[in-house]
Amino acid sequence: SHPVAAVVQMTSTADVEASFATAEALVERAAAQGATFVGLPENFGFLRSEGQPVPDPQPLDGPWVERMAALARRLHVTLLLGSIPEQVEGDTLIRNTSVLLGPDGSTLAAYRKIHLFDIDLPGMEHLKESKAVRPGEEVVVAETALGVVGLSVCYDLRFPELYRELARRGALTLCVPAAFTERTGRDHWELLLRARAVENLAWVLAPAQAGHHGGGRTSWGHAMIVDPWGQVAAEVEDGQGIAVAELDFERQERLRQQLPALAHTRLL
Repeated sequence: SHPVAAVVQMTSTADVEASFATAEALVERAAAQGATFVGLPENFGFLRSEGQPVPDPQPLDGPWVERMAALARRLHVTLLLGSIPEQVEGDTLIRNTSVLLGPDGSTLAAYRKIHLFDIDLPGMEHLKESKAVRPGEEVVVAETALGVVGLSVCYDLRFPELYRELARRGALTLCVPAAFTERTGRDHWELLLRARAVENLAWVLAPAQAGHHGGGRTSWGHAMIVDPWGQVAAEVEDGQGIAVAELDFERQERLRQQLPALAHTRLL
């Protein structure tokens, strides 16, 4: 039997307690369906329009992580906290940080979002992530019960060189927790996720924010799991919920042997 993974789709708001309660309920539902790896979306604990103050940036050993570590321990799942606003000592800017928790509640890895979402599409000029966030610099893979997992967040999805590097470092599964805007998500979200899967012959786990968060912020949703051949294995069409799939790593290994594109890479 193959390991089961789940990705969460939810509508986080400025109400931290309500956002956490929803996240916990959906992770519990995923565990009840046999998932041993569960991913939450970017900003799962709090989301509203960019540029508004974030509630108490969190240290990596702070109450937000502690609360979710207790959940991971209780359900015995590997749990991806899509991202939290990480407090940086002596810095007014935060990091947009993805935290991967083991089934014992330990922190397996923390990845700080490298590519920040600063765009100039008409009507979306308020989305300037760099006003509040300092970019990360480290590429991060982690050894998990699923094997090696590569971490990324949302806008990173547009930068294929990051995922190629994750694959070079042994990642079999790529995580893309996101709060993709409705505007860009409609045309690019699935296309880019499937491309990253195909070009790296990797599983892609993409938890997503969906719907209206308040303050004019709307996310596209369509949380999904994509297989290494680029097929969508499971998807949340709309609303809050989970997408669950078995990850067949033996098939992935066969595909990588039959189509050894990763071994053929010449430009690095």
